[in-house]
Amino acid sequence: MKKRKHSIVVIDDEESMRDSCRMILEKDGFLTETAENGSSGLTKVEKIRPDLVLIDLKMPGISGLDVLEKVKKIDSNIIPIVITGYATIESAVEAMKRGAYDILHKPFTPGELRLIIKRGLDRIKLFREAESLRNEKKMIEENFITMVSHQLRSPLVAITQYFEVILGGIAGEVVPRQKDMLVKARTRLNSLLELINDWLDIARMDGGSIVDKLKIVSLEDLINKQVEFLKPYAEKNKVTLSLSSISGSDKALGDSDSLEQVFSNLINNAIKYNKADGTIKILIKEEEDYITTEIKDTGIGIREEHIPYLFNQFYRVSRSEDKKQKGSGLGLTIAKKIVDAHNGSIHVTSKPGKGSVFTVQLPKAYNTITQ
Repeated sequence: MKKRKHSIVVIDDEESMRDSCRMILEKDGFLTETAENGSSGLTKVEKIRPDLVLIDLKMPGISGLDVLEKVKKIDSNIIPIVITGYATIESAVEAMKRGAYDILHKPFTPGELRLIIKRGLDRIKLFREAESLRNEKKMIEENFITMVSHQLRSPLVAITQYFEVILGGIAGEVVPRQKDMLVKARTRLNSLLELINDWLDIARMDGGSIVDKLKIVSLEDLINKQVEFLKPYAEKNKVTLSLSSISGSDKALGDSDSLEQVFSNLINNAIKYNKADGTIKILIKEEEDYITTEIKDTGIGIREEHIPYLFNQFYRVSRSEDKKQKGSGLGLTIAKKIVDAHNGSIHVTSKPGKGSVFTVQLPKAYNTITQ
């Protein structure tokens, strides 16, 4: 396969400088174009999309600094190199701020030009290799998500359905000992499906598809829906669940479906790790720029050393009180990713034996934002 030639545009108002640069670069095999001012130089950059651009700082018309800035807007992957005979520390700093990769001082030798061009090309090579690796990683992740979703999850769902048919006696009589074994197998299978579903959620979130469209959301209505749904589970565990709000707005800017997942996870955990005759108090309050929701439980609590890692993937607190509690270890990770995607925050305070308080802050929705 024939190697692609690198292209370079030289923008300088001195004809001798343009000609000398062209001769050196073309001798080294580069496709070279020149321009006598910033305006014509930008036209050529727009048309050619070169790998590198050499830009003189002092030119009539558009200044070199403005050309430098516009080149980065045309294509951020272009490597711009400033050439100047009037370099000062201030101009060098300003050039770097506007995106210059390097500075070449006039007059320069062919060797100095070749050296700085080589450094620029090395940067391009590293960038392209990194971009290739990112694309390859993304493709592998997408293929893996498809494989997990279709080749793992779908068969497990089918197996679960067979279990329901067998346990329902439709396929024939099931003796008590067999039924006990099948129920245990179904429970393990459901746990595996939960893990796969949670992992797929995480993978989609890492791909950026958490929040599709932000709208004005009533957190009181949204959380109350979750409270009503989880009340039977709370009653079964002898836990009292209540929701209240301090006067003020409860309107946040968010995505209802993903926020329901956040509060469902948090309330479910508050029930799961609570004590018999315990309570869960949910409070919604308006603050300066946020709507804050506190979920306070009287559960077994979390030791201080575990709190910094609580939102990490698959991190589970090892506690004697909750040996029977099962889960994927991804619920809090999912909650944090969703809240982060809303430009909000989530944190926890807790004391062993005295319960925990999970606090979620979401940006307040203002009247200027329409649904």
